[in-house]
Amino acid sequence: MDLTVAVFLLVYLAMGLGHLPGFKVDRTGAAVVGALVMIAAGRITADAAWAAIDYRTVGLLFGLMVVSAAFVVSGFYAWAAAKVASRDAAPPALLGLLVAVGGALSAVLTNDVVVVAMTPLLVSITLARGLNPTPFLLGFCFAANAGSAGTLIGSPQNMIAAEALHISFTGFLRLAAVPAILSLPIVWGVVVLLYRGRWTLARTPHAGPAAPTPEPNRVETLKAAAVTFAVVLAFVFTDWSRDLVALGAAAFLLVNRQVASGDLLKNVDGNLILLLMGLFVVNAALAATGLPQRLLADLRAAGLDLSSPVTLYGVVAVLSNVVGNNPAVMLLSPFLERGPDADALGAAIALGTGFSSNLVVFGSLAGIIVVEQAAQRGVRIGFGEFCRAGIPVSLACLVLGGVWVALIAS
Repeated sequence: MDLTVAVFLLVYLAMGLGHLPGFKVDRTGAAVVGALVMIAAGRITADAAWAAIDYRTVGLLFGLMVVSAAFVVSGFYAWAAAKVASRDAAPPALLGLLVAVGGALSAVLTNDVVVVAMTPLLVSITLARGLNPTPFLLGFCFAANAGSAGTLIGSPQNMIAAEALHISFTGFLRLAAVPAILSLPIVWGVVVLLYRGRWTLARTPHAGPAAPTPEPNRVETLKAAAVTFAVVLAFVFTDWSRDLVALGAAAFLLVNRQVASGDLLKNVDGNLILLLMGLFVVNAALAATGLPQRLLADLRAAGLDLSSPVTLYGVVAVLSNVVGNNPAVMLLSPFLERGPDADALGAAIALGTGFSSNLVVFGSLAGIIVVEQAAQRGVRIGFGEFCRAGIPVSLACLVLGGVWVALIAS
């Protein structure tokens, strides 16, 4: 087997399993090692490798991660989680609030950062109240994935697709926002149905008292909100390069008299950025062989055409649960056609990856984060428990998304 193909397959095997079998190499490590092997073996030149990395996508993602990190450092996420989870409301109503907040925040800010920031506090508050944390954590996770599908800046895979297809912010919003909003009541309804009668705990796991949550730094929160609003306005009303807008916003927030730049940067997911850079190189090395182009031509001849939004929706929905949503989009993005259906293709990718991400734990980074952070605090959400709720949520949302994509493609 050709070395390029072998390295490519091993890298994507690690994407699917979460690690390289037999080694302590996670997804990011596999992508970086794969890229280095391709360069060292001469399967792609150093210049071609640098050129393969889409600096616009990386810059956009980094800039928006810094903007989202500003809300973490200001204490806004912790305050929002505490405000919602500590309300004196019946469990189904409390879940509804969490679903709405999780979906809304993830649509405006990077969903993975939102989940990282709010999950620990949700665990401690629900346990302190004697509530079963599982339905609230799952509902919040599902809402974050589904809600993030509604905007171009909701998730990394949306940004990758938008840059690949040259989609406008408003064009994306027009086609993806409605089904993303409609998916949130589905998330709430399925979780409420599955956990009826199981909202409280007979015995609270040892997790200690809920940590007191200080008021957020209002100045820094308002500054982050103003910058976010300005970024969205720039995306909507100007033709400025989105990556430069996001990087300019990040630079503004990093120059601060009260908050250390290191505190902001430590909340940026550097592993995800490295993973994307590595995959850009690995995918480019494979593309240079001509194999993907021949395979796509054969698939098109067999009736599987990725220029069809409906077909693309089904492909990304399946592929996201094989290798993960970000790698799935990166694998397909170089071969997407920037035609009159670009907005519909972008919506199909966002909805297909966002809605299918809740099927299994490793379908999204948000799912992995919730399960791992809950386990660190004494709450175990097993694979079966996740799938018991995730499968019906995903299937119901995928049906909604499939009907929507078929309508906008017709």
